Amino acid sequence: MDYTLFTKEIEERLTKHFTTIYGESQLSFCLDETHKLLEKYGLKPVDEKIDFKKVWTHEDEVLITYGDMVKPDPKESVSKLKKLQQFLNEHVKYWISTVHILPFYPSSSDDGFSVVDYTKVNASLGGWDNIEDLSNDFRLMGDLVMNHTSRHSSWFKNYLKGVEPYNDFFIEVNPETDLSAVTRARSSPLLTPVHSEGGEKFVWSTFSEDQIDVKFSNPVLLFRFLDIFLFYIKEGLSVIRLDAVAFIWKNIGTSCIHLPEAHEIVKLFRSIVDFYSPETTIITETNVPHKENISYFGDGDEAHMVYQFSLPPLLLHAILTENAQYLTTWAQSLKKPPDNCTYFNFTSSHDGIGVRPLEGLVPLSEFTALVKGMERRGGFVSEKKNPDGTFSPYELNITYFDAFADYSGSQSLQERRYLCSQTIMLSLKGVPGIYFHNLMATRNNVKGVSVTGRYRTINRKKWTYEDLTDSLNDPDTNTYRIFHQYKEIIKKRNLHPAFHPFGNQKVLALNNDIFCLDRTAIDGTERILVMANVTGKKLNQETEFNDLPIDRSVKYNDIITGKECVINGIVTLNPYQVVWIMI
Repeated sequence: MDYTLFTKEIEERLTKHFTTIYGESQLSFCLDETHKLLEKYGLKPVDEKIDFKKVWTHEDEVLITYGDMVKPDPKESVSKLKKLQQFLNEHVKYWISTVHILPFYPSSSDDGFSVVDYTKVNASLGGWDNIEDLSNDFRLMGDLVMNHTSRHSSWFKNYLKGVEPYNDFFIEVNPETDLSAVTRARSSPLLTPVHSEGGEKFVWSTFSEDQIDVKFSNPVLLFRFLDIFLFYIKEGLSVIRLDAVAFIWKNIGTSCIHLPEAHEIVKLFRSIVDFYSPETTIITETNVPHKENISYFGDGDEAHMVYQFSLPPLLLHAILTENAQYLTTWAQSLKKPPDNCTYFNFTSSHDGIGVRPLEGLVPLSEFTALVKGMERRGGFVSEKKNPDGTFSPYELNITYFDAFADYSGSQSLQERRYLCSQTIMLSLKGVPGIYFHNLMATRNNVKGVSVTGRYRTINRKKWTYEDLTDSLNDPDTNTYRIFHQYKEIIKKRNLHPAFHPFGNQKVLALNNDIFCLDRTAIDGTERILVMANVTGKKLNQETEFNDLPIDRSVKYNDIITGKECVINGIVTLNPYQVVWIMI
């Protein structure tokens, strides 16, 4: 085959990827299939590589939402995606640049993550025309659910019938096989029995019996996903989140997580966008301890961004215990990401608050207290099964706003704690990701859990347009108060290049009451000192910090409030206050 769409560099890179994954015997097939896909989507090598420091700036935040988060009135003849677009245009368009629409494909469970058809939009939400319209107003982020597909998909139905090539798309395992080394993310059985035309079989199902893992060791399957990946880019998704990518490769006898082949597949996707769609961003979703998580940067040749999964539980712990020590230690340990890579900072998502990323970062007794505290605040705890047969927490199911609830019922205290957490997140090096319910300070959806029987529903409430807009217009609601304060903080952040995701960051260890950052713009033209009081006490004018990079002869104002906060080198911080000081 004449590879007219490959340069020498591209062919060498692809050859390395495919031989690492499949060996030389599959190389010709893989190169041929790649070239066919490039022709299919009209992709040609770009002349110049993109500087990602210009693709993402301090003016970027990502709003994470379901496609039906804002539902229209049943009498309206408008799609849910169109109603969401209307709401976003009315309320966030000019201060949030990017929207992550969680899986909007036909799905049989897990609120979209059990995909029935990757190439369609769920008819209950709208169509691809709605996605295109949204991409005209916002940069769009979407999910490539790589590890598994729905048992109700045509792929799996054809597998059960023995139809080629689907008869080799899923992983069959003898149930007597020793799988004790496999890292589990759930307490459900790893193998699911199914009845096929060839008799009963047991198929690999990491997350649920409805989500059947696919077989990436079959190169034909890989190219199905590469086709879908390029299709999404064509349809307007310029940021692709690789869901559960850590689990996609299985070698029995190993942990079946983070295997070299999984990393190489991420590198393959990165090479494709580097050479053919350089403004596309790849984000990996790997809810694991920090060292494992950041391995998906590779040497700057894998993901452009990785989620800061340790951040949500560490922030929660720091503020609830009024002790920034462990948050500071962790933040100081963060290494500078490779060039053109940065962190994706967030405090909450459609899932719960993962606690595996907290392992080894706080004492066990404090970890246990944090878990129990979430149950006391109306939340739930999801567990995973360990290799020895025991169970341990892997996720806290609670809205991030209610995670800061005060036992005495003080609404003011809860809101101050919560805004402290959000402002710290916005201050850190990286791109901020804001879950829709975080922006709205949504309360625990306990009623929803009773309906679905799933703990995660607690943080997946769907608003009607009327109810949400009423709340946003009513000063007596926590939604009104948090939304409008959050909005003003983001708008001020967007004005300051010191918060550029590729700018410099130094973490200062002052004392356990304070979390402190020194942020500097890429070109050094702006420098901002971030100081967060994580305690409920006022750090008054007698509290002096001798090691701060400030001029004692200058009075400083807080960028957020506009009020004076430093006099003669002495800082005044109210309980849970975060200040941004231009220095």
